[in-house]
Amino acid sequence: MSRVDAVERARSTIADGSFRERLARFVAIPSASRIASAKPELERFLTSELIPLFETMGFTTRLLHHADAPGPCLLAERIEGADLPTVLQYGHGDVVAGLDGWSEGLSPFELSERDGRWYGRGTADNKGQLNVNLTALEALLATRGGLGFNLKYLVEMGEESGSLGLREICAEHAEALSADVLIASDGPRLASDQPTIFLGARGGVSFYIEIKARDNFYHSGNWGGLLSNPGVELCHAVAALIGRHGEIKVADLTPGAIPDNVRQHLSRLKVTPQPEDPEIETWWGEPGLTAEEKVFAWSSFEIMEMECGNLAQPLYAIPPSARARLQLRFPVGVDVEAVVPAVRKALAEAGFDHVIVHEPHDAIFLATRLDPDHDWVRAVAASIERTVGQPPAILPNLGGSLPNDIFARDLGLPTVWVPHSYPGCAQHAPNEHLPIAIAEEGLGIMAGLYWDIGDSAR
Repeated sequence: MSRVDAVERARSTIADGSFRERLARFVAIPSASRIASAKPELERFLTSELIPLFETMGFTTRLLHHADAPGPCLLAERIEGADLPTVLQYGHGDVVAGLDGWSEGLSPFELSERDGRWYGRGTADNKGQLNVNLTALEALLATRGGLGFNLKYLVEMGEESGSLGLREICAEHAEALSADVLIASDGPRLASDQPTIFLGARGGVSFYIEIKARDNFYHSGNWGGLLSNPGVELCHAVAALIGRHGEIKVADLTPGAIPDNVRQHLSRLKVTPQPEDPEIETWWGEPGLTAEEKVFAWSSFEIMEMECGNLAQPLYAIPPSARARLQLRFPVGVDVEAVVPAVRKALAEAGFDHVIVHEPHDAIFLATRLDPDHDWVRAVAASIERTVGQPPAILPNLGGSLPNDIFARDLGLPTVWVPHSYPGCAQHAPNEHLPIAIAEEGLGIMAGLYWDIGDSAR
C-alpha cells in the first residue's frame, strides 16, 4: 500500500457517498453557538458524532470545559511514539444562525446538492472542512495501519462566538496540547481552483463611536439650523479617521510597512473574483498597494453599522444621538492596545473631542504571521504540490480573523492552515455551500500530507 493508495482511498469517499452521508449528519445538528436555545446541540455534536468517530480511529478523547465557553472543547489524541513528531490540529463544530433567505428548496440544517455544490449551514464553515480532514485520516489509517506520527485534534464549539474560553482552556491544558506544529483547516482558499495555505490571520477589533447631543427629538422646522445634528457630526468625525477612498488617516491603525518577503510572496498571487462575486474596486483602499497587499498585508477600517433617527418611522425631527460600529482588521505590526487611544486622539485633534469612543465590545483577535520561509511551510507546500501537480498559493496570513494567536503566541507553535473552501461560499449568509470539487481535492491533499508527515518521521 502506498501514498497513491491513501490519496485515492480518501477521494473515493465522494463517489461512494460516505463523505456526503457523514456531512449530512453534521449539518443536521443545529449547533449555533450564539443562540442560547441551541446550547445542548453543541455538546451533542461532539458526543454523538465526533467522539465515536475518533475512538473508532484509535484516539482517546476527553471534553475540556470553561465557564466562558458556549460549549465544551474536544481533545482527541493518538500517540504512537515518544520519538515521533506531534501535530496539533484544530477545527470548530459550531455554526452561525441558520438565517432566513435561503433559495427555494434549500434549508440551513438539511444538506442539499445542487450544481456541483453541497448546501447547508456549516458545509464550508467549518463542518465540511473538518469532515475532509477526518475522512483523510481514516483513509491514511486504513492504508498504512497507523499515522506514523502523533496527532492531537482540538475541536471547539464556540468559534462563531469569538472563541470565548478557548484561550483559558489552552492555558490550562498547555502540556496536553504541546506539539511541533499546528495544521488546521478553516477560512477560504485564494480562489476555488487554487490550493492554498495561509500562515496566520489578520487581527480584528470592533468598537462603537457615539455622539449624544440631547435626550429628545426636536421638530426640524422649528429647530433646524439652531441645534446641532449628531448624524451630520458623526459623519464628519468618521471622515477624520477614514478618507474619501477608504484610506486610513490614523497611522497607529496601520503596520506602517510591509516586510519584503511578504511582499514577494504576495506578488506571485492574484485575487480573482468568481462570476458571482462583486468586482474589485481598485480605487478603494490604501493608495499604492496591490489588491493582494490591501487584504493580506495592510489594515482595513470599516463602518459596520450606523444608527441615527428612525428610518422605519421618520419623525421629521432632529435626532438626539448617532452611533456607529467601527471594525479594524489589522496585520502584524499594529498594537491593538493602541487602537482606541489613537482614535480618541485623532478625533480630539480634529475638534471632535465630544465624540464618545467606547472600549471594544466583542472578542479581540490578535494578528499572527508565520515566516513564509519557515521549514514547515516548505514541507506542507511541497506535499500539496506533489498531490495536485501545482504549488499552492502561500498567503502570509488570512484576510479575516481566527484564534490563531492562541496557538502561535500562547502555545508557541508554527501554524499552517490548509483551507478547503473558497471566498464565495456564503459562509455567514444564506446559501452557504461547499463545492464538491474542492472537497474531493482537499481529501487528496490531506491524505497526502498526512502520509508525508509520517514518512518524514521515519
